[in-house]
Amino acid sequence: MAETDATTFANTLPERGRLIGLDVGTKTIGTALCDSMWTIASPADLIRRTKFGADKAVLEIMIAKQAVRGIVIGLPLNLDGSESPRTQSTRAFARNLDMLGLPILLWDERWSSAAVERQMIAADVSRERRAAHVDNAAASYILQGAIDRLASL
Repeated sequence: MAETDATTFANTLPERGRLIGLDVGTKTIGTALCDSMWTIASPADLIRRTKFGADKAVLEIMIAKQAVRGIVIGLPLNLDGSESPRTQSTRAFARNLDMLGLPILLWDERWSSAAVERQMIAADVSRERRAAHVDNAAASYILQGAIDRLASL
């Protein structure tokens, strides 16, 4: 079952290890991985969405290859904290990933894409390059926020 509480999530992890962060969009899934000591999150592969079964299969391969112990999924809440249809879609995606048998943390992602976009603009990244990398960078931002919180527990 997906958790929104970092402490509960940390207590369900079988051991400290790599986590995968996901920024679930309608057309792509941005991914990021962190080291086993939860120090730094780095962008990983961008998954072009097709059907859920195919998306899950790609994630399963990544998770197995990287020895992932838990999943952090960005939860797209409205600015006032309320839920939207996209929030419900992300919750459904997380419920469907339950079959992987890994703990799942739903992490508030309200400012992730905007923060990443601002960082890229400040670094003078072209609009085309930003579009190609914003989802993975957002997944990294989401995962970094979660591991910073988890490491402080």
